Amino acid sequence: MAAQKIMINGLPGNVAKMLVSNVISDDRFELVEYSLTGPEITDEVCLAAERSIALVTPENRDTAIKEIRQAAGNFISIDFTHPAAVNENASFYCRHGLPFVMGTTGGDREALLQTVASSSISAVIAPNMAKQIVGFQAMMAYAAENFPGLFSGYSLDIKESHQAAKADTSGTAKAMVRYFNRLGIDFRESEIVKIRNPEEQKSMGVPQAHLNGHGWHTYTLVSPDKNATFQFVHNINGRDIYAQGTFDAVLFLSEKIRRGETGRAYSMIDVLKGV
Repeated sequence: MAAQKIMINGLPGNVAKMLVSNVISDDRFELVEYSLTGPEITDEVCLAAERSIALVTPENRDTAIKEIRQAAGNFISIDFTHPAAVNENASFYCRHGLPFVMGTTGGDREALLQTVASSSISAVIAPNMAKQIVGFQAMMAYAAENFPGLFSGYSLDIKESHQAAKADTSGTAKAMVRYFNRLGIDFRESEIVKIRNPEEQKSMGVPQAHLNGHGWHTYTLVSPDKNATFQFVHNINGRDIYAQGTFDAVLFLSEKIRRGETGRAYSMIDVLKGV
């Protein structure tokens, strides 16, 4: 079976570099050695895992993508760029017929889904590509649907810690708020405690080696009389856990493309189920 060609966008970002490092040793894939990047990037090339990858800025990408498509043929784009670029990037992919897997959070998510729905391509869009965390979210979704009001009256505290370079509040934490709301808790996304200070992170126990790449989340529920406490925790050091989920999403989307499916925005739940 021929290797699936992929272009990893978001270099020189750390997640994109990690994906490049993982993909070059995976014979299921062939790397297209170009990467869409942000307007602030002045370098023309990024060295990632000893590969020289050409960087394409927004002002050049409409022209460059035609040349890339001519040279590389069909491929799937992986987007780990910047929250502010989410909707613009999706419009670009749809306009040029480029199916994509997007792990970037932020942007107008409803508009994002509508952009794909009205296009000639399909995509996998998820705020979190770690399969185990997505599975945990699926369990929470099941509880929210089947046991509404289970935690009525309880207070909720959500803390999420990520590297200082992460600009937005965690998309995973935001999704969890919606589940807890359905479980009877009055809590707003604006109440999420977003921790980005390295000194505070070290005091929490985040290893020094992972200050620049981690995702620690704690959800604490306390009963009205303070006699019952429930806590859910998922602490991820490094970024490798996101690679396998991302690549599974690529293979999932590749099969959908093979079947000729268009105008569909799939989630990681869809990927896990294989539907």
